[in-house]
Amino acid sequence: MHIVVAGNIGSGKSTLTAMLAKHYGWEARFEAVADNPYLEDYYRDLHRWSFNLEVYFLKERFRDLIDIAKADHTIIQDRSIFEGVYVFMQNNKAMGHLSDRDYETFMELFEQMMTVVRVPDLMIYLRASVAHLVGNIQKRGRDYEQQMQLEYLENLNRRYDDFIKNKYKGRVMIIEKDPLDFQHNPKDFAQIVDRIDRTLFGLFSMP
Repeated sequence: MHIVVAGNIGSGKSTLTAMLAKHYGWEARFEAVADNPYLEDYYRDLHRWSFNLEVYFLKERFRDLIDIAKADHTIIQDRSIFEGVYVFMQNNKAMGHLSDRDYETFMELFEQMMTVVRVPDLMIYLRASVAHLVGNIQKRGRDYEQQMQLEYLENLNRRYDDFIKNKYKGRVMIIEKDPLDFQHNPKDFAQIVDRIDRTLFGLFSMP
């Protein structure tokens, strides 16, 4: 199986991905953040580096999809190629950070890639308010994220909701993140596990 944890910056994707991988014995695949050669440049100059960053992410995510398709075990992935395109790429285009020429080239490349891959078996979407996202971003303290504009996060949240509701064709489980602390509260994590068990395996927890 192929499971994806989706969500905005600071929503807790990586944490939940790691916890679910440990709980179920799945292999975890994480986004290339620390080794990304464009990320810091991108946050310093979005207009100059948007196309480079998006192509890099597209390449990495497509490579993951090819590997996942060949795997004989369950893999859980931190963010999907689909949200990378329909949320982040579309947002950069709307903000004027990509030319029409670059955008068309990117989308044609993505559409070609989609002819040889399939959607995940389940997408777990962590839906969080901007205030919640900002709090998490400040806690983890990545220098290049600290100057992130609230408007940027708000735009991404709107695009995530539109993506989940109108663009994505696969099976989705929406988790409202704000009231949960699944990293520190075992009951919150158990609640998520119960939902996954019911969705994927038809199981339910005993009273």
